[in-house]
Amino acid sequence: MKTPVLQVISDTHGNIPALAAALSWGKKHRVDRLAFLGDGIGDVPLAAEQTGFNIPWTMVRGNGDFDAAVPYAETVEFAGHTFFLSHGHLSGVSNGMEILTAVAKSAGADAALFGHTHIPYWEEIEGILVLNPGSVGNPRSILGASFATIECPKNEWFKIRYWEIRSGGIKGKTIKEFAL
Repeated sequence: MKTPVLQVISDTHGNIPALAAALSWGKKHRVDRLAFLGDGIGDVPLAAEQTGFNIPWTMVRGNGDFDAAVPYAETVEFAGHTFFLSHGHLSGVSNGMEILTAVAKSAGADAALFGHTHIPYWEEIEGILVLNPGSVGNPRSILGASFATIECPKNEWFKIRYWEIRSGGIKGKTIKEFAL
């Protein structure tokens, strides 16, 4: 039986080719759902159409997005877990994870996913997975353009993996392969 996989993408900032590469990868590897964490919400439908990506997705709005129909935060049930999605700018993630973690905890979430900093990050805080996939369109880390996947095995903790988008293809990295 296949373990459910959530693909997590953020901060495309108009880089449709990089997003199309990430969505093509997701389609090929049969991810089950996409969480898009803002700053490029208009990019997702365009890249999805280009690639034939028809996997369900949930998007939240970032500080660079202006479509008021898209919420700043969303809670999603997936594979028996509750995920709190936020771009992170309203929770002050550049200054720490305290507010984001508290909001996720009050929402009953098992995980808090955020963007905004463009830097891959994950930590378990008070039993909650706190994760940033990095940026597809404007990276600010040694990993480069990246996204993350979260496997959700039944009765186990999440399995997290980061993926680097390069001109030669997409390469997987475990958290220990680069400094966060």
